[in-house]
Amino acid sequence: MKQVIVVGAGNWGQNLIQNFYALEALAGIAEINPELRSKAQARYPDVVSYADLQQALASDIPAIVFATPAPTHYKFAMAALEAGKDVFIEKPMTLQTEEARKLAEYADKHSQILMVGHLLLYQPAITWMRDYLGSGKAGKVLHVATQRAKLGKVRQEENVWWSFAPHDVSIVLDLLGNPQVERVQAHGQAMLQPEIEDNVHADIRFQSGQTAHLHTSWYWPLLQRSTTVITERQMLVYDEIAQQVTVYDKGVDEQLNNRDQGSSVVDIAASEPLKIECQHFLQCLQTRETPRSDGWNGVAVVEILEKAQEALHG
Repeated sequence: MKQVIVVGAGNWGQNLIQNFYALEALAGIAEINPELRSKAQARYPDVVSYADLQQALASDIPAIVFATPAPTHYKFAMAALEAGKDVFIEKPMTLQTEEARKLAEYADKHSQILMVGHLLLYQPAITWMRDYLGSGKAGKVLHVATQRAKLGKVRQEENVWWSFAPHDVSIVLDLLGNPQVERVQAHGQAMLQPEIEDNVHADIRFQSGQTAHLHTSWYWPLLQRSTTVITERQMLVYDEIAQQVTVYDKGVDEQLNNRDQGSSVVDIAASEPLKIECQHFLQCLQTRETPRSDGWNGVAVVEILEKAQEALHG
C-alpha cells in the first residue's frame, strides 16, 4: 500500500525515496527545488510529484517523511501533524528541546505516529547489544563510551557536535534504557573557524548513576566509529567500521583484582539498517505501535545535544 510522501529529494532524501519505493509504499515526492524535483520525476515516473509541502499535506496520503534541513523540522513536522498526518522526521528532531517536546506532546494527544530517524538504532549490532544487556547476563550497565571521528566534511552552519553526536546520543540512551539526565559537561576545540567546534568531548551523568562519554571530531587522522559498554561483569565493544561486536568477559572483582576470562566475537548478520528503519515505520503505521525511536526519544536526544552546546559556549 502506497502510504508515504517523502519531502526533500536531496542526498539523504534520495535514499529514503529509494527504500520506500522498493517497499512499495512511496505515494509521492515533494521537492521545492525544480532541478531535484525533475530528477526525481524522471527516476520515478509512476510516483506523484509535489512542488511544495502544502500540496503534499492537501493529499489524502496518511504519512509524511521529512528529509529536509534541521532548521525546518519543527515547522514542517508540526504542519504535518496538524494536517492529521503521521510523521517520520530525520535527526536531529529539532534544534530546541522545547520545540521537540511540543511535537511529541501533540502526537501523543492526537494518537499520531511520530518517529525520528535515528538510523543507528536499527543497526543489527546495536539491537543485539540492547537485547543482550537487557537479558541481565552482563549485569548492570555502568558506562557507555562512543567515538565518531574522521577527517570529514567541515560545516559552517553547525559544529561537529550537532553534525555527528545525534547518532551516538541516541545509542547511549538506548543501551542505558533511556534514563533521565542529571548533568551534561562538554569541552571542545574550534581549530578551523571561530565558535564552530571541530573536536568535542562530552560527559553525561544520569539520575540512575550511569555515565557516558562521547567524542566527536571531523578533524581527526583516523576513521574511528565505536561504542564501548562497561558493565558489572563484562565489557562490550562494537566496531562500527568492521561491523563486529566483541564481548570481553573481564573486569574487576570485589577485592579490586583484575579478572580476565577471555573474549568472544558475536556473529552479526549483514543487513540494511535504513531498510529496517523504513519497514519499522510502515509497521507502526499499520499496527499503531510506538516506534523504537519515537518523539520522546527525540526529545531526550535534543535535550542532551542542547545542554552540551550550552556547556561549550556557556
